Amino acid sequence: MSATPATAVHGGGPAAFLRALRPTQWIKNGLVLLGVVFAGTLADPPAVARALLGFATFCLLSGAVYLFNDLRDVEADRLHPKKRLRPIASGALSVGSARAGLVVVALGAVAGAWALGPWFLATAAAYLALNLAYSLGLKHVVLVDVMTLASGFVLRAIAGVELLRPIKPDVELSPWLVVCTFFLALLMACGKRRQEILHHGTATAESRRRVLLEYTPAFLDTLITVCAATTLVAYAIYTIWPATVEKFHTTGLLWTVPFVTYGVFRYLWLSGVGHEGEDPSATVTTDRALLLAGFLWLATVAAVLYLR
Repeated sequence: MSATPATAVHGGGPAAFLRALRPTQWIKNGLVLLGVVFAGTLADPPAVARALLGFATFCLLSGAVYLFNDLRDVEADRLHPKKRLRPIASGALSVGSARAGLVVVALGAVAGAWALGPWFLATAAAYLALNLAYSLGLKHVVLVDVMTLASGFVLRAIAGVELLRPIKPDVELSPWLVVCTFFLALLMACGKRRQEILHHGTATAESRRRVLLEYTPAFLDTLITVCAATTLVAYAIYTIWPATVEKFHTTGLLWTVPFVTYGVFRYLWLSGVGHEGEDPSATVTTDRALLLAGFLWLATVAAVLYLR
């Protein structure tokens, strides 16, 4: 299985290259769009255009990271029951084509980040450096691996604010939302590790993901409980925090707490009872109850901020 597939010499078409960018994971970059919502500029065309460009830029950035990671781990991926089906590991996309595509995608991301201003560019560079560090070694360090994954989500949220600064200098990122983003992402990262252990065990972790040898389901359950509780408490406090009320001139965001609570509880049920969560993006985008909770949360936020 470790031998290079014969099909790898034929390059690979656009469909294989697109799959290598993992568009199903781009939902994570939706955090970039939240900045324009909470800044009250959802009805401002220039702000929305910048947010969409920021989203596209992060999709290119994350795609470049996925290509780099798959090129680096191609032999290990061919030993994995699921990862062996990825375009590069399966041979649907050749190594040469993937490398060339990586350069093009990275240049496109740099151009987009440059167009959105120096602070967005700095945030995007930090995101890229963090993910490269993860791919090159941090993913093998216990606890640091999941905290690195969570930090990537925080940088997305920060980027959503930084892209607005050139046209809205007074925009601010609430520290409470940073805390909520970090612990919610950490919850999903720990859930992912838990499901990886349950589904694949640790017997072959050395050849697939060595850090799994450092975790146990019981320990991860403790981390998941802490992260879930912190997320809910922090978000509830954020909605009624004096600075939040002063900024939005309402305590109405408190009405969004039930949707966040249900969403967190639903995810805990899916990962704990339903044995899902190895791919958090797939879990979030395929579970109808989670999708409904997310839609109701966003609709309530929009109603509170824009229809008051």
